[in-house]
Amino acid sequence: MGRDKLTIADIADALGVSKTTVSRAISGKGRISKETIDRVHEYVEKYNYKPYGTDSKTFKSQKTHNIAVTWSGDYELIEMPYFQNVLKGIIEVMSDEGYDVMISLIVNDHIENLRRIVDEGKIDGVILTRTLVNDMPSRFLKSSGIPFVCIGSSDDDEVTQIDNDHFEACRELTSALIHQGHKRIALIGGSSNHIITKTRYGGFVKAFHDSKVTLDTSIIFLDVNTDKRISDILSYLLTVEIDCLICMDDTYALRVIDICKNEHIRIAEDLRLASFYNSTLLSGSVPAITSLDFNDRNLGAVAARTLLQKINSEEVHNRMLKTYEVMLRESTRMVEKY
Repeated sequence: MGRDKLTIADIADALGVSKTTVSRAISGKGRISKETIDRVHEYVEKYNYKPYGTDSKTFKSQKTHNIAVTWSGDYELIEMPYFQNVLKGIIEVMSDEGYDVMISLIVNDHIENLRRIVDEGKIDGVILTRTLVNDMPSRFLKSSGIPFVCIGSSDDDEVTQIDNDHFEACRELTSALIHQGHKRIALIGGSSNHIITKTRYGGFVKAFHDSKVTLDTSIIFLDVNTDKRISDILSYLLTVEIDCLICMDDTYALRVIDICKNEHIRIAEDLRLASFYNSTLLSGSVPAITSLDFNDRNLGAVAARTLLQKINSEEVHNRMLKTYEVMLRESTRMVEKY
């Protein structure tokens, strides 16, 4: 293999260390010995390896004062409040430090845009705004050696993660509903390939376990992706006598509300409804929707400060933020059906 195509894997093989060790030596992240760092740097300089587009002799100090924030191609327009709030927090922190923010679109596993700006050395770091079970962007960034953090949880312990405590929040909201007398609770959610779906579902299940209430898995619906499917599920749920329906997030809750309006289903009287995520999308709902209120602006700010620490080769830790509030509202009140 020509030296112009030298990879982190090649360096790792030549030095008898892991790819992770090489990445950490290049990015300055993690606890490895000075001797190992020096060996990696010497090899990089000797063979003119160019990590994420920089000259090998200057990669340790050269900065662009740009970072990238990824935008998932499967975000829908109605998911904008979350992304806008996170982005506000990121931009506020980065602007104060003299950094500009670039948006990089990722569609499924197609990371060409992200790969291009990393390989061309246009950025100093990346914030991923979504984590997946099979996370191609995260794997690529690890191999590149560029500093990055994930907003969300990951199964990879080597990835720096900044997230709201969705597990505990969803457990707490579900427990509150069970305590109110809702025993048969249905659930509608999105892709099971998203870590956030697994996390929220885990908190939901834990609430039933803690309350010693049997969970009916026949009224759990994941990987729901069309309004027709939601409508069919609602029609079914109205025939099997559930106590409450929880939506994984505000987008599903809004779709349920719209379908209920069109089909003359009354929220609270005919169908008690809650959401594991609140946003401005639900702010005008009547009755008000029981939900979880997260501080996404703060989430973005913490992620940005953590990335800056990594760019500056400082030690960082995962953060699980507990800045949420359980909002019990009229949509789940116990009323007589008639």
